[in-house]
Amino acid sequence: MNGSPATSRTALSSAMTDPFGRTITYLRVSVTDRCDLRCFYCMSEDMTFLPKADLLTLEELDRLCSAFIAKGVKKLRLTGGEPLVRRNVMSLVRSLSRHLASGALGELTLTTNGTQLAKHARELADCGVRRINVSLDTLDPRKFREITRWGEIDKVHEGIEAARAAGLAVKINAVALKNLNEDELPDLMRWAHGKGMGLTLIEVMPMGEIGSGRIDQYLPLSLVRARLAQQFTLTDLAESTGGPARYVSVAETGGKLGFITPMTHNFCESCNRVRITCTGTLHTCLGHEDASDLRKPLRASDDDTLLAAAIDRAIGLKPKGHDFIIDRRHDRPSVSRHMSVTGG
Repeated sequence: MNGSPATSRTALSSAMTDPFGRTITYLRVSVTDRCDLRCFYCMSEDMTFLPKADLLTLEELDRLCSAFIAKGVKKLRLTGGEPLVRRNVMSLVRSLSRHLASGALGELTLTTNGTQLAKHARELADCGVRRINVSLDTLDPRKFREITRWGEIDKVHEGIEAARAAGLAVKINAVALKNLNEDELPDLMRWAHGKGMGLTLIEVMPMGEIGSGRIDQYLPLSLVRARLAQQFTLTDLAESTGGPARYVSVAETGGKLGFITPMTHNFCESCNRVRITCTGTLHTCLGHEDASDLRKPLRASDDDTLLAAAIDRAIGLKPKGHDFIIDRRHDRPSVSRHMSVTGG
């Protein structure tokens, strides 16, 4: 993969500011909609994936990310599906690392389910990745298989240990699920903090196909926090990692706990991020059906002028906030696209 953009392209460096004065500095990019697991809150069991021909090439993804970096993005997160199942994805990571070396990009990271991490952890560290998020909702092998439909938790543990051995800081992301893992969350926190890893809890989001079972497993994190406060001393922290989580310190474990609450308390007032799908569609809000096609201007010219103009138009339409609602009467999601397509 060519590590530098074509010299004929024009780098336009105007900053991205939305209609509400929020500067966009955080880009999440889905490199694939495919995954080697089928977590029930993310995908249907018999998912129909996009034709591979519809996906942007790795070179196109590199050029698209580079255009956003030229316009002020400082944090870039690669997501999926599962990003590490994309063939030759490490060539993209290595190419994007040039922006770390130049100082144009402050952080390159990714979110993964951990199953492929053992193969790639060392190279990720070599490319300048310093921290990663690993999605893990339970420590119980039986529950893990139930949630993921066929996953093997030992592969995730192996991946986590490989990442830690490579010097990567690991944060665990766990979706809070009523009647499934809610009683396990204190132990999950103790385990993560005991290994020097942070833990962030996430509310189920009404995206993609949802049925009555999934709706019934929605667990408000306000309730989770109240329960945890009965066992642990939680102190609010002012710090932010550039994402939507609100953090507390836990005195008894010495660790940090995050809460991502799109349902009970949205995080829109400080939103600094946008998402790009693996087909080149830009979503400026996770909770809206808005979509801007960047693939067409990307392919229309080797010069980035059309692409930069399309990005500016899309940022100019970014809504003030989302309003996630679970429609219990009709079992309908707030947003029809799957999280795996949107980019985690």
